[in-house]
Amino acid sequence: MNKLGSIQRKPIRLSQTHLIKPELLQPETLLPLVVKPAMEELNLITWAASHQEWIDTHLLPHGGILFRNFNVKHTTEFEQFIQGISGTLLDYSYRSTPRRQVSGKIYTSTEYPATQSIPLHNEMAYSLNWPLKIWFFCVQSAEQGGETPIADSRKVFQRIAPDIKEKFSRKKVMYVRNYSDKFDLSWENVFQTKNKADVEQYCRKAGIEFEWKDGNQLRTRQVCQGIATHPTTGEKVWFNQAHLFHVSNLDPEIRQSLLGAIKEEDLPRNAYYGDGSPIEISVLDEIRQAYQQETITFSWQNGDILMLDNMLAAHGRLPFVGSRKVLVGMANPFEANNL
Repeated sequence: MNKLGSIQRKPIRLSQTHLIKPELLQPETLLPLVVKPAMEELNLITWAASHQEWIDTHLLPHGGILFRNFNVKHTTEFEQFIQGISGTLLDYSYRSTPRRQVSGKIYTSTEYPATQSIPLHNEMAYSLNWPLKIWFFCVQSAEQGGETPIADSRKVFQRIAPDIKEKFSRKKVMYVRNYSDKFDLSWENVFQTKNKADVEQYCRKAGIEFEWKDGNQLRTRQVCQGIATHPTTGEKVWFNQAHLFHVSNLDPEIRQSLLGAIKEEDLPRNAYYGDGSPIEISVLDEIRQAYQQETITFSWQNGDILMLDNMLAAHGRLPFVGSRKVLVGMANPFEANNL
């Protein structure tokens, strides 16, 4: 398996097809591979459907592929592109951020205020189930900012100190969430139902502890992986959202205001080690620094499609000015029990 990983990470060969022009975005990093058409009017949907093996083969060493200059304009084209190479798209279930369904199983990217950043993370790494692939489609780039930074999760893993990796591997991560209309997301939004029985059924199946509180409130706890192994390459990756869920991720003023109004156990979200013990701030700072050191940023162009292996590449969002519309699709469900 290690041999497979070393073979995959060799430099790309540009002569494999005459219809496209693969190139590196930055010469010093493999992430992402940029694919452009070598001839005008090349239909991305048609080409991709007949070159699925080529796409999958190149996705593994690079972690992500940026399809650019293919003249993709509509949501339906984006959805057809994903279906052509990965089949059925996934619902955005057990949500952690606000999104709107646009068409079919295509959603808006996280709808946080434009002034806020979203830290780098792997999609649904706070769960025991996640999509192996995720796509972003830039319908309209922002007037300023609004980039989707990415990072190689293998390199993030390598940067983190061995003792921290050992502790996260052994103890894992516990996510505690309190759902409320006052703060963050309601349980009706997260679970996409108004039926408590449906929520309880989902939680039992997913291994989530749940507790109904007064006033139609819900608290959940779930212990998930801190580190994961990619099912194809066998490589170790940093795969959790402890740094994002932890209360220290909040703006200091917001954090102080929240803790002044409610108890720590009632915070909308927080992260602990799997045994319930607190995660040291110094550890979280080192994790955030590792992500920062591996951050790769590019400016969106209208029509861009970014395809990521969700275990090999993390993503985030930078603040922006003006209108911005980036859509998201996910596919290829995976369960931690299969690792």
